[in-house]
Amino acid sequence: MTILGIEYKKCIQCGFCNKVCQRLFIKNEQQNKIIFEDVHGICNLCGHCIAVCPEEAIIYDNLGDKSYYFEGLEDLENYISYEKISNFLRANRSIRHYKNKVVPDSILKKVIRVMEYAPTGANVRAEKITIKSDPDQLKALSEGIIDELLKNPSIKSRSGEHLEKLRKRFKYPIFHDAPHIIIVYSLSNSALDHYNIGNIITYGRIAAQSLGLGTCYIGYAQMAFETNPRLLKLAKIKGKSWGVITIGYPNIKYLRCPPRSHKKVKGLNA
Repeated sequence: MTILGIEYKKCIQCGFCNKVCQRLFIKNEQQNKIIFEDVHGICNLCGHCIAVCPEEAIIYDNLGDKSYYFEGLEDLENYISYEKISNFLRANRSIRHYKNKVVPDSILKKVIRVMEYAPTGANVRAEKITIKSDPDQLKALSEGIIDELLKNPSIKSRSGEHLEKLRKRFKYPIFHDAPHIIIVYSLSNSALDHYNIGNIITYGRIAAQSLGLGTCYIGYAQMAFETNPRLLKLAKIKGKSWGVITIGYPNIKYLRCPPRSHKKVKGLNA
Protein backbone atom coordinates (compact mmCIF):
# COMPACT_ATOMS: atom_id res chain seq x y z
CA MET A 1 0.00 0.00 0.00
CA THR A 2 1.54 3.27 -1.00
CA ILE A 3 1.20 6.75 -2.48
CA LEU A 4 3.44 6.77 -5.55
CA GLY A 5 3.41 10.38 -6.68
CA ILE A 6 1.68 12.83 -9.00
CA GLU A 7 0.51 12.30 -12.59
CA TYR A 8 1.61 15.63 -14.06
CA LYS A 9 -0.44 15.21 -17.26
CA LYS A 10 -3.49 15.68 -15.03
CA CYS A 11 -2.01 17.99 -12.38
CA ILE A 12 -3.07 21.66 -12.60
CA GLN A 13 -0.77 22.80 -9.75
CA CYS A 14 -3.69 23.93 -7.60
CA GLY A 15 -1.64 23.20 -4.48
CA PHE A 16 -4.41 21.48 -2.54
CA CYS A 17 -2.26 18.39 -1.89
CA ASN A 18 0.37 20.66 -0.36
CA LYS A 19 -2.26 22.27 1.86
CA VAL A 20 -3.37 18.94 3.37
CA CYS A 21 0.12 17.40 3.52
CA GLN A 22 2.99 19.88 3.63
CA ARG A 23 5.40 17.20 4.85
CA LEU A 24 5.30 15.10 1.69
CA PHE A 25 3.88 17.34 -1.07
CA ILE A 26 6.57 19.99 -1.40
CA LYS A 27 6.76 23.09 -3.59
CA ASN A 28 9.94 22.74 -5.68
CA GLU A 29 10.92 26.29 -6.60
CA GLN A 30 13.51 25.23 -9.20
CA GLN A 31 11.05 23.03 -11.08
CA ASN A 32 8.16 25.37 -10.25
CA LYS A 33 5.86 22.50 -9.32
CA ILE A 34 4.75 20.45 -6.39
CA ILE A 35 6.53 17.13 -5.96
CA PHE A 36 5.79 14.14 -3.75
CA GLU A 37 8.75 13.03 -1.65
CA ASP A 38 8.67 10.33 1.02
CA VAL A 39 12.24 9.10 1.38
CA HIS A 40 11.72 8.18 5.04
CA GLY A 41 8.48 6.28 4.52
CA ILE A 42 6.45 8.46 6.89
CA CYS A 43 3.26 8.59 4.82
CA ASN A 44 0.44 7.14 6.96
CA LEU A 45 -1.83 6.58 3.93
CA CYS A 46 -4.61 8.83 5.24
CA GLY A 47 -5.62 9.51 1.63
CA HIS A 48 -6.33 13.21 2.14
CA CYS A 49 -4.24 14.06 -0.93
CA ILE A 50 -6.40 11.71 -3.02
CA ALA A 51 -9.60 13.11 -1.58
CA VAL A 52 -8.71 16.76 -2.17
CA CYS A 53 -7.25 16.55 -5.70
CA PRO A 54 -9.78 17.94 -8.25
CA GLU A 55 -8.11 16.15 -11.19
CA GLU A 56 -7.53 12.70 -9.63
CA ALA A 57 -3.82 13.19 -10.27
CA ILE A 58 -2.49 11.36 -7.20
CA ILE A 59 -0.97 8.01 -8.13
CA TYR A 60 -1.44 5.26 -5.55
CA ASP A 61 -1.35 1.50 -5.36
CA ASN A 62 -3.19 -1.19 -3.40
CA LEU A 63 -5.08 1.11 -1.02
CA GLY A 64 -8.36 -0.77 -1.32
CA ASP A 65 -11.40 0.60 -3.13
CA LYS A 66 -11.05 3.51 -5.51
CA SER A 67 -11.68 6.99 -4.17
CA TYR A 68 -15.41 7.55 -3.85
CA TYR A 69 -17.60 10.52 -4.73
CA PHE A 70 -21.26 11.13 -3.97
CA GLU A 71 -23.45 14.09 -4.81
CA GLY A 72 -23.47 16.45 -1.86
CA LEU A 73 -19.94 15.62 -0.68
CA GLU A 74 -18.77 19.20 -1.20
CA ASP A 75 -21.71 20.64 0.75
CA LEU A 76 -22.01 18.30 3.73
CA GLU A 77 -23.69 20.82 6.03
CA ASN A 78 -26.67 20.68 3.69
CA TYR A 79 -26.47 16.95 2.94
CA ILE A 80 -27.97 16.00 6.31
CA SER A 81 -29.35 18.74 8.53
CA TYR A 82 -28.18 19.15 12.11
CA GLU A 83 -31.71 18.50 13.33
CA LYS A 84 -31.92 15.15 11.53
CA ILE A 85 -28.50 13.88 12.56
CA SER A 86 -29.07 15.10 16.13
CA ASN A 87 -32.39 13.27 16.36
CA PHE A 88 -30.93 10.13 14.80
CA LEU A 89 -28.08 10.01 17.31
CA ARG A 90 -30.27 10.85 20.29
CA ALA A 91 -32.60 8.00 19.32
CA ASN A 92 -29.82 5.39 19.43
CA ARG A 93 -30.55 2.85 22.15
CA SER A 94 -28.75 -0.18 23.52
CA ILE A 95 -30.93 -3.05 22.33
CA ARG A 96 -31.32 -6.09 24.58
CA HIS A 97 -34.37 -7.64 22.90
CA TYR A 98 -33.88 -9.28 19.50
CA LYS A 99 -36.04 -11.11 17.03
CA ASN A 100 -35.18 -14.71 16.24
CA LYS A 101 -34.01 -13.67 12.80
CA VAL A 102 -30.58 -13.93 11.21
CA VAL A 103 -29.18 -10.81 9.56
CA PRO A 104 -28.15 -11.51 5.93
CA ASP A 105 -24.43 -11.30 5.20
CA SER A 106 -25.14 -8.58 2.63
CA ILE A 107 -26.51 -6.34 5.41
CA LEU A 108 -23.72 -7.17 7.86
CA LYS A 109 -21.18 -6.29 5.17
CA LYS A 110 -22.75 -2.84 4.87
CA VAL A 111 -22.22 -2.28 8.60
CA ILE A 112 -18.61 -3.49 8.40
CA ARG A 113 -17.94 -1.27 5.39
CA VAL A 114 -18.84 1.83 7.38
CA MET A 115 -16.75 0.63 10.33
CA GLU A 116 -13.72 0.49 8.02
CA TYR A 117 -13.99 4.27 7.57
CA ALA A 118 -13.79 5.10 11.29
CA PRO A 119 -10.81 7.32 12.19
CA THR A 120 -7.86 5.83 14.07
CA GLY A 121 -4.86 7.50 15.68
CA ALA A 122 -2.14 8.17 13.07
CA ASN A 123 -4.34 6.21 10.63
CA VAL A 124 -2.68 3.01 11.86
CA ARG A 125 -5.78 0.85 11.28
CA ALA A 126 -4.36 -2.16 13.10
CA GLU A 127 -7.79 -3.33 14.21
CA LYS A 128 -9.40 -6.57 13.08
CA ILE A 129 -13.11 -7.40 12.94
CA THR A 130 -14.75 -10.76 13.39
CA ILE A 131 -18.42 -11.76 13.44
CA LYS A 132 -19.71 -14.67 15.50
CA SER A 133 -23.03 -16.20 14.43
CA ASP A 134 -22.81 -19.88 15.36
CA PRO A 135 -25.30 -20.59 18.20
CA ASP A 136 -22.98 -23.07 19.91
CA GLN A 137 -20.13 -20.59 19.83
CA LEU A 138 -22.31 -17.81 21.16
CA LYS A 139 -23.58 -19.99 23.99
CA ALA A 140 -20.12 -21.24 24.97
CA LEU A 141 -18.65 -17.74 24.91
CA SER A 142 -21.58 -16.30 26.86
CA GLU A 143 -21.35 -18.98 29.56
CA GLY A 144 -17.58 -18.56 29.78
CA ILE A 145 -17.93 -14.81 30.26
CA ILE A 146 -20.50 -15.22 33.04
CA ASP A 147 -18.39 -17.86 34.81
CA GLU A 148 -15.41 -15.52 34.70
CA LEU A 149 -17.40 -12.54 35.97
CA LEU A 150 -18.75 -14.51 38.93
CA LYS A 151 -15.19 -15.24 40.09
CA ASN A 152 -14.93 -11.58 41.00
CA PRO A 153 -16.44 -11.09 44.50
CA SER A 154 -17.41 -7.50 43.79
CA ILE A 155 -19.24 -8.36 40.55
CA LYS A 156 -20.85 -11.40 42.16
CA SER A 157 -22.25 -9.41 45.07
CA ARG A 158 -23.45 -6.58 42.85
CA SER A 159 -24.62 -8.40 39.72
CA GLY A 160 -24.57 -12.12 40.47
CA GLU A 161 -28.34 -12.40 40.91
CA HIS A 162 -28.93 -10.47 37.68
CA LEU A 163 -26.53 -12.68 35.72
CA GLU A 164 -28.23 -15.83 36.98
CA LYS A 165 -31.61 -14.41 35.91
CA LEU A 166 -30.20 -13.78 32.46
CA ARG A 167 -29.10 -17.41 32.34
CA LYS A 168 -32.64 -18.58 32.94
CA ARG A 169 -34.11 -16.21 30.38
CA PHE A 170 -31.71 -16.49 27.41
CA LYS A 171 -29.85 -19.23 25.54
CA TYR A 172 -26.73 -17.02 25.41
CA PRO A 173 -27.50 -14.57 28.19
CA ILE A 174 -24.63 -12.09 27.96
CA PHE A 175 -25.64 -11.44 24.36
CA HIS A 176 -29.42 -11.40 25.01
CA ASP A 177 -29.90 -14.01 22.27
CA ALA A 178 -28.74 -11.67 19.54
CA PRO A 179 -28.10 -13.69 16.38
CA HIS A 180 -24.64 -12.17 15.92
CA ILE A 181 -21.88 -10.42 17.79
CA ILE A 182 -19.18 -8.25 16.27
CA ILE A 183 -15.78 -8.23 17.95
CA VAL A 184 -13.24 -5.51 17.16
CA TYR A 185 -9.73 -6.16 18.43
CA SER A 186 -6.29 -4.66 17.93
CA LEU A 187 -3.00 -6.37 17.18
CA SER A 188 -0.96 -3.30 18.07
CA ASN A 189 0.12 -2.25 21.54
CA SER A 190 -0.81 1.42 21.57
CA ALA A 191 -2.47 3.55 24.21
CA LEU A 192 -4.83 4.67 21.44
CA ASP A 193 -6.20 1.18 20.77
CA HIS A 194 -9.19 1.52 23.11
CA TYR A 195 -10.15 4.87 21.56
CA ASN A 196 -9.76 3.52 18.03
CA ILE A 197 -11.93 0.51 18.80
CA GLY A 198 -14.53 2.78 20.39
CA ASN A 199 -14.64 4.89 17.22
CA ILE A 200 -15.02 1.82 15.01
CA ILE A 201 -17.81 0.38 17.15
CA THR A 202 -19.65 3.72 17.21
CA TYR A 203 -19.54 3.90 13.41
CA GLY A 204 -20.93 0.36 13.29
CA ARG A 205 -23.75 1.10 15.71
CA ILE A 206 -24.84 4.16 13.74
CA ALA A 207 -24.70 2.26 10.44
CA ALA A 208 -26.68 -0.62 11.95
CA GLN A 209 -29.42 1.71 13.15
CA SER A 210 -29.78 3.17 9.66
CA LEU A 211 -30.43 -0.37 8.37
CA GLY A 212 -33.13 -1.17 10.91
CA LEU A 213 -30.79 -3.12 13.19
CA GLY A 214 -30.14 -2.80 16.90
CA THR A 215 -26.86 -3.09 18.77
CA CYS A 216 -25.57 -3.10 22.32
CA TYR A 217 -22.04 -2.62 23.62
CA ILE A 218 -21.16 -5.59 25.85
CA GLY A 219 -18.82 -4.27 28.53
CA TYR A 220 -19.09 -7.54 30.46
CA ALA A 221 -17.32 -9.33 27.62
CA GLN A 222 -14.43 -6.89 27.65
CA MET A 223 -14.06 -7.24 31.42
CA ALA A 224 -13.94 -11.04 31.18
CA PHE A 225 -11.46 -11.01 28.28
CA GLU A 226 -9.08 -8.92 30.39
CA THR A 227 -8.92 -11.47 33.21
CA ASN A 228 -9.16 -14.76 31.32
CA PRO A 229 -7.01 -15.26 28.18
CA ARG A 230 -8.77 -18.60 27.60
CA LEU A 231 -11.82 -16.66 26.48
CA LEU A 232 -9.74 -14.97 23.77
CA LYS A 233 -8.89 -18.39 22.38
CA LEU A 234 -12.54 -19.37 22.55
CA ALA A 235 -13.45 -16.24 20.60
CA LYS A 236 -10.46 -16.81 18.27
CA ILE A 237 -9.10 -13.31 18.73
CA LYS A 238 -5.78 -11.85 19.86
CA GLY A 239 -4.35 -8.61 21.17
CA LYS A 240 -4.76 -6.56 24.34
CA SER A 241 -7.73 -4.37 23.39
CA TRP A 242 -11.21 -5.50 22.40
CA GLY A 243 -14.75 -4.30 21.97
CA VAL A 244 -17.86 -6.44 21.56
CA ILE A 245 -21.33 -5.50 20.34
CA THR A 246 -24.45 -7.55 19.72
CA ILE A 247 -26.32 -6.95 16.47
CA GLY A 248 -29.70 -8.08 15.19
CA TYR A 249 -33.26 -7.03 14.46
CA PRO A 250 -34.82 -5.30 17.49
CA ASN A 251 -37.85 -6.90 19.09
CA ILE A 252 -38.85 -3.64 20.75
CA LYS A 253 -39.61 -0.08 19.66
CA TYR A 254 -38.74 3.00 21.67
CA LEU A 255 -41.33 5.74 21.32
CA ARG A 256 -39.28 8.66 22.60
CA CYS A 257 -35.76 9.65 23.54
CA PRO A 258 -35.07 9.47 27.29
CA PRO A 259 -34.06 12.63 29.16
CA ARG A 260 -30.41 13.49 29.61
CA SER A 261 -28.97 16.18 31.86
CA HIS A 262 -26.75 18.81 30.27
CA LYS A 263 -23.00 18.72 30.89
CA LYS A 264 -21.32 21.63 32.60
CA VAL A 265 -19.02 22.97 29.88
CA LYS A 266 -16.30 25.48 30.61
CA GLY A 267 -15.35 28.05 28.02
CA LEU A 268 -18.76 28.89 26.59
CA ASN A 269 -20.22 32.35 27.10
CA ALA A 270 -23.82 31.16 26.99
